Amino acid sequence: MARPAGQRKGCVVPSASTNCRTLLRTSGAAAFFLPAAVGRLGIAMTGIGIVWLVHARTGSYAAAGLVTGGFAVADAVAGPQIGRLVDRFGQARVLPSALGAHAGAVALLLAGSVPDLVAGVLVGATLPQLSALSAARWTALLSGERAAALPTAYALEALANGVSYMAGPALVSVLGAAGHPGAGVLLAAALVVGGGLALAAQRRTMPPLTGHAERRHTGRALLRSAFLRQVARGRALGVFFGAMQVSVAAYAVGRGTPDAAALLYLAFNCTNLVGGWAYGAWRHGGSPRRHQAAAAACLIAASLPLTFLDTPLAIGATLALTGLAVPVLLILTSVLTESLVPRAVLTQAFTWSSSANAAGTAGAAAVAGRVVDMGGAHGGFGVAVGAAVVMTALALGGLRDSSPDVPKSSAPAKPRRRTRRPHSGIRPRTEGPS
Repeated sequence: MARPAGQRKGCVVPSASTNCRTLLRTSGAAAFFLPAAVGRLGIAMTGIGIVWLVHARTGSYAAAGLVTGGFAVADAVAGPQIGRLVDRFGQARVLPSALGAHAGAVALLLAGSVPDLVAGVLVGATLPQLSALSAARWTALLSGERAAALPTAYALEALANGVSYMAGPALVSVLGAAGHPGAGVLLAAALVVGGGLALAAQRRTMPPLTGHAERRHTGRALLRSAFLRQVARGRALGVFFGAMQVSVAAYAVGRGTPDAAALLYLAFNCTNLVGGWAYGAWRHGGSPRRHQAAAAACLIAASLPLTFLDTPLAIGATLALTGLAVPVLLILTSVLTESLVPRAVLTQAFTWSSSANAAGTAGAAAVAGRVVDMGGAHGGFGVAVGAAVVMTALALGGLRDSSPDVPKSSAPAKPRRRTRRPHSGIRPRTEGPS
């Protein structure tokens, strides 16, 4: 079946059952993917670790949500700036400085030598988005004849995120429930710094740098309406995440069983692995935008019962259903982002997507914290459902714009089209790692 014009490699996902292993056997792939996976585990632990630490100090979820919100806002604002520096100077030069500053900010938070909100902002402002750096390396590694394998690589990234957000919050919750909330933040920082430094040491797979003139010209792609709509959808997904983080912890503590939070996070994130693997292994065509709208609608249906269910078993089962849709949305975010911008600004584009998610998490953490303090965990779950509704509306609204937008997005990528001319300009359907 021929692909519609402009849909590029983001529209067909090869079978992941074999290709994920094949991708990791690609020269240099495991050497950057595994350190990035370690670092993103620490990133997954940082936000919820701040919730446990600040709540232990103040006894207020509103205060914990405010500090976590400040952390996420700073991450959202600073992330693209770090991405811009990476596109200009390279990961090996930027990462060590950012990681050193992050370690110092975490030390201030743990010591309590500055107000918690100030420390939280500093932690977020210095946190490098390692998942974006890893995704940019996949794009550089799988160029040319192997470009059709990129969606499978993004599925692998989503699986790594699923593992991180399954193990990270659960581990932090175990430490917090055991009376050691600061240990979760400390462990998170150690993983981020260690994984990030190991990633920076892998110079061979770093994306090639481009000149200032090319970056300036192609940077206009970040202002296109199609990319901005994608960023808005990422922000709505971040609201969902932020509300869930606060609400699950509040539900468990409110019932007098704080250790149950770890099991609930496990239920939510375990099915992330199933959803990500199933979507990556499914051979399918059609529009990624339609897939995104369908996944967002499923997220509404799955999360709505959380606003009225009360028993831990029912909450856990509902969280498990909700987790199935999340990795699909994450994979499609990477697929659509890569298809909309040229490679000269790809790291910035990935960090803008991640930062939009963080910005949504920031607002949700602050709002959900207040809602929980006033009306309990069910109100916080209601904030998450509202975010899913907004995300679905945005996805449905973008369907009519997908046809004119996608072909335009390929315009800056002329060098890639020139490299395919010796191959008669036709990409085989079976293209990808074997």
